[in-house]
Amino acid sequence: MTIVVGYTTRPEGRAALEKAIVEAKTHGESLVVLNVSDGDGMRDPLLASEDDLNEVRAHLAQAGVEGTVRQLVRGKDAAEEIEAVSAEVGASLIVIGLRKRTPVGKLVLGSNSQRILLNAAVPVLAVKA
Repeated sequence: MTIVVGYTTRPEGRAALEKAIVEAKTHGESLVVLNVSDGDGMRDPLLASEDDLNEVRAHLAQAGVEGTVRQLVRGKDAAEEIEAVSAEVGASLIVIGLRKRTPVGKLVLGSNSQRILLNAAVPVLAVKA
């Protein structure tokens, strides 16, 4: 089976990756690490650089975890992409990172994490950074 992890270079993305590695090793599963931008990849602070993605690949290899790293910039938001890739690979689990937000921040900006938690067809592990 496969675990899908939403990854950014921010603390919540790194926390999700670390927990996903633990889960993959514990259950003998592979990982699909997703970094997603829903807009202009040149200006999106959540879009990882190629160096960042290579560091993730090296980290997976060092941890002894089989996995792939994918970066998607197709105009869809992270929740849509994570759900689609999870269905595509037959994921057994989705791992996402959370950060603290004010109630107004959640209302104004929406929450990909909330949408994933409510809509995913497989279990979701939410990790606080």
